[in-house]
Amino acid sequence: MLLLLLAVPLPALAAGVLRVGVLDGSPPCSVQKNRGQWQGRAVDLWELIARREGLAYLMSGYPTPRSLLEAARNDQVDIGVGCLTMAPERVGSYRFSLPFQERGLALMLPAEAGANSLRLLSTLINTELLKVIGAYLLAIGLISSLVWLDEHRGKDDTSKREQLRRFALIYQVMASGPGTNMIVSRTRGHALVLLAWLVRIIGASMIVSTITLDALREPAARGFQPRNLTDLIGLRIAVRPGSVSEHLLKIPPLAGRVKLVSLSALDKGPELLLQGKADGMLADEQQLVYVLEQTPPEQRSRLRLALKDSYRESQAFVYSPNLDSTLATRLDRAISQAKRDGLVP
Repeated sequence: MLLLLLAVPLPALAAGVLRVGVLDGSPPCSVQKNRGQWQGRAVDLWELIARREGLAYLMSGYPTPRSLLEAARNDQVDIGVGCLTMAPERVGSYRFSLPFQERGLALMLPAEAGANSLRLLSTLINTELLKVIGAYLLAIGLISSLVWLDEHRGKDDTSKREQLRRFALIYQVMASGPGTNMIVSRTRGHALVLLAWLVRIIGASMIVSTITLDALREPAARGFQPRNLTDLIGLRIAVRPGSVSEHLLKIPPLAGRVKLVSLSALDKGPELLLQGKADGMLADEQQLVYVLEQTPPEQRSRLRLALKDSYRESQAFVYSPNLDSTLATRLDRAISQAKRDGLVP
């Protein structure tokens, strides 16, 4: 049997040599450990079938389920190996093999509500809050500049240092409120004071609302027990591009209501969760269990699984539409035999 790893789509090969694509970054089904070395349950099953059937093949990796499915549909590979879910929207669009297992989804979440003050602080002080504060300070700065130009510039012969101190005083008073009657005397100045008052009210409201929303989202992500996918509305969920998990979060009633975080590989998920960059990770349960088992103990204790074994669907390989039907039948029969013999990993 011929086994090589190519980093580009496989070209046309000699007769009898199959082009096999493998879904990378999807443990425990299929993952590349070293260059030219693939392992996982789906890879083990394929190698068993190829060995029994005496098949020669070349392998190449594909980063996402969608890229592998499209490669098979476009005849860039003869067979796509991985735990590819036979979702309703895929059946009819792709040519699947006989299913070799049935699995459900699960959701990985942080283990407890934010008891870690540093983690809570990092959640509250985020980009949105900094933008609001920055906009408020900038608006007050512009108003203070207008007051200084209208009321104080050129009114005395004080040094630049004293003028700077006066401007700082104006800025402080306009930002805090008390003492505004001491820095203006003209009608225009009083109008600017009123404008600063409106800016303070609006700015304070926006800051409070931003902090409140983030504070509410933190325990929602870390302490709740979801019963279905609709409970994920408003959260940041990490998914692999082109996966069934991503599709479920992109269709009604969740379309546009869940923020999707792109995940290059499942083993990157725990880091995203623990760093507060995502509120959850949605994927096949067997894959999340494996990832959790491979996570260091000190991090594993801070993670948990929810929605276990939900949305069960069959999983299979994918065939090129041009794969010989006789060979496809042989492969399906070999999958069935492996299941009967208890050899499906």
